[in-house]
Amino acid sequence: MTQSTGLDLNLLVALDVLLEEESVQGAARRLHLSEPAMSRTLGRIRKALGDPVLVRAGRRMVPTPHALAVRAEVGAVVERARALFAPNRDTDVRTVTRTFTIMGHDAIAATHGAALFARAAREAPGIRLRFLSESHVDAPFLRQGTADLEVGVIDSVAPEVRVETVREDRMLGVVRPGHPLLDGEVTPERFAGAAGHLIVSRRGRQRGPVDDALAELGLERKVVGSVGTYPASLFVLRETNLIGLVSQWGRSLADTLGLVTFEVPLRLPAVRLGFAWHPRHDADPAHAWLRGCVRELMTDASAVARSCRPGPL
Repeated sequence: MTQSTGLDLNLLVALDVLLEEESVQGAARRLHLSEPAMSRTLGRIRKALGDPVLVRAGRRMVPTPHALAVRAEVGAVVERARALFAPNRDTDVRTVTRTFTIMGHDAIAATHGAALFARAAREAPGIRLRFLSESHVDAPFLRQGTADLEVGVIDSVAPEVRVETVREDRMLGVVRPGHPLLDGEVTPERFAGAAGHLIVSRRGRQRGPVDDALAELGLERKVVGSVGTYPASLFVLRETNLIGLVSQWGRSLADTLGLVTFEVPLRLPAVRLGFAWHPRHDADPAHAWLRGCVRELMTDASAVARSCRPGPL
């Protein structure tokens, strides 16, 4: 497909794949081209953009700063073009070839990644899933196209973002087996003073809702530090006397590591879990399929063996 200017818009498709693969060989395989043909296409892209796009770094290739700056927009443009020409209502996800990027804290992938990969292999083998960890900075990742779906606690207030709350969760305390705190009733006083506490915060915060709840009782805990993800915190807790938290949804991670969970003796706010996406995906059957899969997993974690059906658009 070409414009009257002579610009081959297929270069955008090739650029999108090259930036995903960061490899001429990988892009050639995805686009069913020979490596020399893919190299020539990369040359045309470099000439059109006036930028090297991908440069050699040791044994691999990495995108240039300009390529990184335009990557999300290139992906969004290619996606909109596909949506424009695709017969959406008749699309069978088993025939779709796409890469979806899911953003959320690492517990999402650790807890339900295996089930989601299995469903994709069974029902949409051409769809690839890429999990990205939450960033320590806030940015319009959905609008920019950096992520296709954000999963977890959604705090975005951007008016153009669709948000679906699926369930409410609660936080549990978690410690290693044989922890002194487990020897007797876990009261607010013992919870606050039994040992140091480890916080999970992608922004490195040293205070949270637990501290507010303790303050209402005139209590204060000792926070020794923070880590960025719940899976990382659990490995720290397993080797120390520190006290941590894990969501009910992510409890299986603690169980797998042999850790002990307990009820936190405080009135903590409920954790609202859901997912968010940009409206440009509303009528996309493949994205609706992905939303349906995630919705089912978040609604019923025991539904791993069930087939996944597209959710409502």
